[in-house]
Amino acid sequence: MTRQALDPRITERRNPRTANIDLASSIEIVDLMNGEDRTIADAVATQREQIAQVISLVEDAFRRDGRLFYAGAGTSGRLGVLDASECPPTFGSDPEMVQGLIAGGFPAILRAQEGAEDSPAGGAAIMDEHNVNERDVVVGIAASGTTPYVHGALERARARGARTAMVACTPVSEKLLSMVDVAIIAVVGPEVVTGSTRLKAGTATKMILNMITTGAMIRIGKTYGNLMVDLKATNEKLKDRSERIVAEVCGIPREEARTLLSAAGMRVKTAIVMHKLSVDRTGAEEALAAAGGTIRRVVTDAPPPVPT
Repeated sequence: MTRQALDPRITERRNPRTANIDLASSIEIVDLMNGEDRTIADAVATQREQIAQVISLVEDAFRRDGRLFYAGAGTSGRLGVLDASECPPTFGSDPEMVQGLIAGGFPAILRAQEGAEDSPAGGAAIMDEHNVNERDVVVGIAASGTTPYVHGALERARARGARTAMVACTPVSEKLLSMVDVAIIAVVGPEVVTGSTRLKAGTATKMILNMITTGAMIRIGKTYGNLMVDLKATNEKLKDRSERIVAEVCGIPREEARTLLSAAGMRVKTAIVMHKLSVDRTGAEEALAAAGGTIRRVVTDAPPPVPT
């Protein structure tokens, strides 16, 4: 086969390093996959400036009461849904702030919906359904860069005035580039199993999405140092984490931290400001609102040093 006959998408190329993987032992398979996975972080690092640009776009959207939408199909769509669903418990954010949209809708999260990804009209329709507008950011996710559903979503989002970005793992067409403000192209190379983009491409995509939402949330004041202070304690694990954070930051016993959290409506950030400023819940909430929700603008001292 000539070079010209090869699929131009790197995600569809065969990996020469794993050509005989079907003859490998279990430990050899692990070593082959681990060796391939070691290259992913470097590929993502080549896109550091582009990822930072998207973080800034999303920060600006959040500050204008806008939203972040992910649009994808298959693994890419599921990764967008995963990242979006983890923001509320991690950052105390409204579920509307970050939304994952997947071709085929909710059933596609659990089982492949064949053909749904081939509809650009479906991608466009979901943008209309969610009333995407100029305050929003839409990030299309497609490892191969060719998913029609994603193209349709990005084209309609741009027409509706939204800022747009793309996450892919192979160079994309000029047409697609014209639809986005920022293109994040992390070329991780051919997969261990040819075309199985749930592997290296999926890992790179998850890393990038984690950076986008975490970075934007940090920028709007969802952390105090590296502490997760805007979470709401809605289960036992989060209650335990909340109490530990308040006790550490405020330098108080665990029992006192528990009482303080109760008075703060189980909001860590509010509890910290209540203690630091010696105010009630209303006073703390007003101070935070005036400071754009950032503790550092309310409380002048830094978080306690990391224990060694």
